[in-house]
Amino acid sequence: PLGGLNALHFMRLAHIQQGDQVLVNGAGGSIGAFGVQIAKTMGAEVTAVDSSIKEQLLRRLGVDHFIDYSKEDFTKSGRAYDVIFNMVARTPHSACINALNQGGRYIMANPRISDMLRSVLTDRLTGKKTIFAFAGEKMEELLALREMIEGGTIKPVVDRVYPFEQAAEAHHRVETEQRLGTVVISPATN
Repeated sequence: PLGGLNALHFMRLAHIQQGDQVLVNGAGGSIGAFGVQIAKTMGAEVTAVDSSIKEQLLRRLGVDHFIDYSKEDFTKSGRAYDVIFNMVARTPHSACINALNQGGRYIMANPRISDMLRSVLTDRLTGKKTIFAFAGEKMEELLALREMIEGGTIKPVVDRVYPFEQAAEAHHRVETEQRLGTVVISPATN
C-alpha cells in the first residue's frame, strides 16, 4: 500500500479544491496512479505526464489530459496549474514553480536536497508553496485508503506479481519504466 499511502498523504497536503488544475508528473507509477485517482475524487481536473505506453491506463483511471514527456515538456506548454505533484526527481525545480498559478502548490514526492533547499526561497519569494514532507504511514491513512478501495472510489493498479526468487527481475522491471502500475513481490508460500 506504500504508493497509495504516499499519494493520499501528499494529496491531502495539497488541499485540492473542486476544479483545481492538478498535474501529476510520473503518473503511471505506483504513487502517481493513486495520486491521479485521489485528485479526481477531490474534484480536480487532472493532467498526467508519463510515457505514451501508459496513456491508456491513465485515461482509464480518469485523467482529463495526457502529456507524453518524450514529445512535450509540460513546463514549456504555457499552461499553469494549481498543484503539480512531481515524482520525477530530474524535473527542474524552477520550471515547475514557473508552471504554477499564483498561490499554487508544488508537491515533491522524490525531492533532491537542492530542491528542498530551494523550497525555502520559493515559499518566501514567489507566493507559491512547496511541499516535501514525508508520509507518516499512519493507521488512519491506511484505513482511509482501504475504505476508498473497498468503496470502488479508487483501485490499485498492479503491473505484475513476481515470486520472491525473482526479486531482481522485478526490480529491473521497475527501473525500465515500462511497468503499468505497481510491481509486487510475493513471499514464497509452502
